[in-house]
Amino acid sequence: MTYVLETKNLTKKYKNTQALDGINIKLAKGNTYGFVGQNGAGKTTLIRLITGLSFPTSGELYLFGQTGEKQLQQQRKRIGCMVETPALYPNMTAYQNLEIQRIQRGIPDKKVIYDTLELVGLKDTGKKKVKDFSLGMRQRLGIALALINDPEFLILDEPVNGLDPIGIVEIRELIKRLNKEKGMTILISSHILEELYQTVDHYIIISHGVILENLTQAELNEKCKKHISIKVDDVSAAAAILEEQLHTMNYQIMPDKSIRLYDYLEDIKSVSTALSRNNLIITGISLDGDNLEDYFIRRIGGNKCD
Repeated sequence: MTYVLETKNLTKKYKNTQALDGINIKLAKGNTYGFVGQNGAGKTTLIRLITGLSFPTSGELYLFGQTGEKQLQQQRKRIGCMVETPALYPNMTAYQNLEIQRIQRGIPDKKVIYDTLELVGLKDTGKKKVKDFSLGMRQRLGIALALINDPEFLILDEPVNGLDPIGIVEIRELIKRLNKEKGMTILISSHILEELYQTVDHYIIISHGVILENLTQAELNEKCKKHISIKVDDVSAAAAILEEQLHTMNYQIMPDKSIRLYDYLEDIKSVSTALSRNNLIITGISLDGDNLEDYFIRRIGGNKCD
C-alpha cells in the first residue's frame, strides 16, 4: 500500500530540545486523522516537516510514496495546509484573497476561485471585506486558501480554535463533506477532543515528541467502554464461571490476562462473590472505563491537551 504520509524514525532537534524523537506513522488515503497532544508535544513541528517549512534532523519522510528533497517538493503540490490563524488580507474580499493565492501558486483557471468559495460556503460574500467577516467566516476562508489547489491531503492546525458553537458545526460539516465527497485525506491537529470525536476516524496521540498510540475510532470506543476489570489467578476458570454461573458472554480477555466484563456494571458484588466461592484468588476487581478526555489525559501522563 502507498500511504499519503509515512515517517520512519523521524527526528527533529532544536539545539538542546528534542521536538520529535524517532516517530513512525502511516496515513492511509481517504481517512481522517486527529492529531492529539499537549502544547509542545511536537504536533506543529511534524506539520512543519510535512509541509517543507522545516527539515528533519534524521529519519525519513515519504509523501505519496516519494522521498528525497526534490521529490518531496513535487508531492507537496498535492497538499493543502492551514496552520493556526490563517494569513488573510483584511481590506480585501474573499475573492481577492483567493485570487492572490491562485496567482502565487500558478493556477491558470480563475473558475477555481468560485468553486472553492462555493465549497466553503462563502460564494455570496460579494464585496464584503474580510475585516468585516465573523471568526467562523475567516476560518472558512483560511480553509479555502488551503483548498484552492484541490489537494489530495489536507492539514488543518486548530481549525475550530476560538469559534462559537455554530462556527464549530460549520467547520465540522465542511471537513466531513471534503472527506466524503472528494475522498480527501485529512489530518487535524486540535485540543478540542469532543469535536475531534465527531469529525475523525483515526487518532494519533503524541507526547514529548513520541507517538504514544495510533488507533481507530472503534478501538478508542472499546478502550473507553465502561467495564468491570477483573484480575484473578486462573483466567480460564474465571471465564467459565462468568459463562456458566453468571450467564454472560459479554466479556473479553485482554493481553495482560485481565478480564473486561461489560455486564453487571451495577452489581460488582455478585461477580466478586461468584469468583470467590469457586476458590479463585481475586487480585483486582473494579469498575473502569474513561470518557474521551480522561483517556487522552491518562495516555499523555496527566497533562491536559491545551
